[in-house]
Amino acid sequence: MAKRTVKDLDVAGKRVIVRVDFNVPRKNGVITNDNRIVQALPTINYLIENKAKIVLMSHLGKIKTEEDKAKNSLNVVAERLAQLVDTKVSFCPVTRGAQLEEAIAALNESEIVVMENTRYEKGESKNDEELGKYWASLGELFVVDAFGSVHRAHASTVGIPTHLENALGFLVEKEVIMLGKAVDTPERPFVAIIGGAKVSDKIAVVDNLLEKADKVIVGGGMAYTFMKAQGLEIGKSLVEEDKVGLAKEYLAKAGDKLVLPIDNICADAFAETANIVVCDNADIPADYMGLDIGPKSIKLFEDTLAGAKTVVWNGPMGVFEMAPFAKGTLAVCTAISELPGATTVIGGGDSAAAAIQLGFAEKFSHISTGGGASLEYMEGKTLPGIAVISEK
Repeated sequence: MAKRTVKDLDVAGKRVIVRVDFNVPRKNGVITNDNRIVQALPTINYLIENKAKIVLMSHLGKIKTEEDKAKNSLNVVAERLAQLVDTKVSFCPVTRGAQLEEAIAALNESEIVVMENTRYEKGESKNDEELGKYWASLGELFVVDAFGSVHRAHASTVGIPTHLENALGFLVEKEVIMLGKAVDTPERPFVAIIGGAKVSDKIAVVDNLLEKADKVIVGGGMAYTFMKAQGLEIGKSLVEEDKVGLAKEYLAKAGDKLVLPIDNICADAFAETANIVVCDNADIPADYMGLDIGPKSIKLFEDTLAGAKTVVWNGPMGVFEMAPFAKGTLAVCTAISELPGATTVIGGGDSAAAAIQLGFAEKFSHISTGGGASLEYMEGKTLPGIAVISEK
């Protein structure tokens, strides 16, 4: 797939609408992590340098009430962006109408206007045709650089580019290249690692990767549904009873391609202060729950990863937010980061958070900025916000 990129557009003097992902975490109205703003800077700076008139659109949080609107205004993001770029940044507190149209008309070359939260409009998430057409009328070109939103067919991701000449921004281009390289054209051996709490969240990913990978390692809470399917007693560990039958099917179909934990760090409560024991799969006490992979599993996973040339990882191995249950995720992070010459990709979400929190941000080939989008890519699904972009 060779999609047009922002470099294929003649942007000088043109009004360029850029759908960015400025859905940043905040506490008491203050941004706690500006990574998503920073990730958008290469595309924004390129447009500044090439004299575009830049209109930035993003959602922020969930909008259901007037109170949600008040606490999810993009004003705070516009203020932070103004500190990061060398140009005038203005904020427009509305999503349609004369005030927005005048703010865009007043833009000089290389200047930026940040529009208010796209989700203030009810038609945004419904990909309302009239809304997409209206927003498109505000610009002359469209660039998508919000990988965290391209799996959603919304007015700002699919509606606008239906009506305008369009392209991928640098961030989305990199995501497509790196995920495509890892999932669709991997150098072998290709090992996938799937973790997290629920089989139901990841079953389509496991299904697709069992077709493509040489080995699929399963860890985290979802492993206990597979253990239950093997007839093992799992104590109070997380289990999806309605997915045990499905897990049995996968165990039968996958054979030795599917690699499960063989021991566990178990606790008598979901707390850092709980009593902790290390036990093999067959020996989990009735009143304990598995909260991380054990030392034998770490060794097994390290051995499985040895020699891998491509690794895709989505989902932690345990409750990494609590120190006693972070060792499995840390060990997997370490093992992947030390593979010589391998392409290593983290598919966003909790595994990305874990890698960053544990200090491994620079040690992977790519850490995706979109949990849901990267998950759907790994499932083999079409991402509507990318599909709509024109081919070169």
